[in-house]
Amino acid sequence: MHASFVPKQMFFTKGVGKHRQNLQSFEEALRDAGIAEYNLVRVSSIFPPGCKIVSRARGIQQLTPGQIVFCVLAETRTNEPNRLGCAGIGLARPAETSRYGYISEHHGFGMTQKACADYVEDMAATMLATTLGFDLDPDTAYNERKEIYQAKGMNIETRATVQTVEGDKNGLWTTCCAAAVLIP
Repeated sequence: MHASFVPKQMFFTKGVGKHRQNLQSFEEALRDAGIAEYNLVRVSSIFPPGCKIVSRARGIQQLTPGQIVFCVLAETRTNEPNRLGCAGIGLARPAETSRYGYISEHHGFGMTQKACADYVEDMAATMLATTLGFDLDPDTAYNERKEIYQAKGMNIETRATVQTVEGDKNGLWTTCCAAAVLIP
């Protein structure tokens, strides 16, 4: 018999950091997000069946400094003044909680908070829809696909957590991150 680790809870968080050193700007962003004191392990994109979403404060209360913590993490770093960076996490989960959902992540440049949120929600919803047997035209706008999901009876919930940042005007490293943190 083997032990399996299926998270029972998850929380979303995001943060921003600035420093003259690249790595320290990332550390500052993790501190701002409240997850710097854990050993983060990046995982892929499945939202476990029956998993409950909790607040950041409640989730962090259940963790111990130094603990190995699994998360889906997006991060963007720049030292280019005024460059717009984004990091986003999207979630699509079926109304039927016994089924799994999808978590998506995106990190990049030039997207507004709304554009990044729509993008990560769309990615997660598309991954979920295709596993449920829906054929989708990738050229169809996300709002149109949402209408198709509803018309075909695909009852899903989507959400996004996004952090955008503008590169420091004096060239300091500027980092933004967003994460879905999984709790045993």
